[in-house]
Amino acid sequence: MKKRSVIFVSQGAVIAALYVMLTLLSSAMGLASMPIQIRFSEALTVLSVFSFAAVPGLFVGCLLSNLLTGAVIWDVIFGSIATLIGAVGTYLLRKHKILPFLPPIISNTVIVPLVLIYAYALDGSLAFFALTVGIGEILSCGVLGALLLKVLKKHQNYIFK
Repeated sequence: MKKRSVIFVSQGAVIAALYVMLTLLSSAMGLASMPIQIRFSEALTVLSVFSFAAVPGLFVGCLLSNLLTGAVIWDVIFGSIATLIGAVGTYLLRKHKILPFLPPIISNTVIVPLVLIYAYALDGSLAFFALTVGIGEILSCGVLGALLLKVLKKHQNYIFK
């Protein structure tokens, strides 16, 4: 029992660290926040297909990333919740072929534009922000996530015992 807990916490911690690192990379390229967002780290939501440890790992990683990139408190809270919802949804839909990619895309496309309007008071419409965030999520979760899933499927028995 102890060994499983250590593995669970270790996997979650590694996923959180990867999320932070990839968000900082996106941030350095000016892609991690505001209306145009392509967070490479969001591709990691697909890890919930392999292990439930990804769910808390992604949430903590997003929380830390938002704090480290200087997000306002409402973005830290609701942006992290959007990633948590997406990760849980991916875990619940893990047995389907296409559906696991949808929860993070949908949750971020719904929640993040509201944060941009109300927390940052950015000029623009909800529809515009939903479009820009949605496209970024499709690229991150849909395209990069699908590539990551394909690569990891071959090695899942070694990585996610």
